[in-house]
Amino acid sequence: MTVYIDPPTWPGHGRMWSHLVSDVSYEELHLFAHALGVPPRAFERDHYDIPSHRYPDAVRAGAVEVGSREVVRLLHASGLRRRKSRAQPRSS
Repeated sequence: MTVYIDPPTWPGHGRMWSHLVSDVSYEELHLFAHALGVPPRAFERDHYDIPSHRYPDAVRAGAVEVGSREVVRLLHASGLRRRKSRAQPRSS
């Protein structure tokens, strides 16, 4: 099982965040996150948002440290990337 984490460089809600991803399956990602104690609500489309204070915990648990561009590359290469859906136009 290999999951990857980028540095906590993403601001939001008064904190800095990392992205935790798998290049194999969402099942693998969910199992890792559950074992780490990450709440399901932290899952967003194709990754878990991990607050900066939990970054060392994820690395100790076996997450491989990679750059943010590598996270996106891994998701695309694995076919697990899910883009945000665009707002649908309203019908008249």
